[in-house]
Amino acid sequence: MAQDKPSILIIEGRYYEDVSDELAKGATDALEEASATFHRIEAPGALEIPQVLAFAIRGELIPFGAARWRYHGAIALGCVIRGETSHYDIVANESARSLMALTTRNGIPFGNGILTVENRSQALKRASITQGNKGRAAAHACLRMIDVFMESHGF
Repeated sequence: MAQDKPSILIIEGRYYEDVSDELAKGATDALEEASATFHRIEAPGALEIPQVLAFAIRGELIPFGAARWRYHGAIALGCVIRGETSHYDIVANESARSLMALTTRNGIPFGNGILTVENRSQALKRASITQGNKGRAAAHACLRMIDVFMESHGF
């Protein structure tokens, strides 16, 4: 890591709490192993996660160098399970699009751990720290992007 102790904002969509808990365990374990600090904040679901990140941007808590800067990067954790309506497509697409727009426009190192799955069984398998461990993968992506950010800015 370019920074000794990176600080990460974890935004958790809590609609599927059991899946979110497992994603968070994987992410926080990875961050602790990297000696990173983190702050967890809950959102009702995946569609609200971009709003929470936007609030942090407007509050100048992120990105690096903002007036009240607190976080080096952010991680989104949550789950969208396909149902019988097109709601799945709206939530999955709009949350991903909004997060990508916010992070690229504002130069925020980011790890996306929002699962998009067909059913609860797939979600639990991908979230499980003994199987897919996608929370860990999102944390590693964020930490790597912090390194890239710091290297590209000469830190």
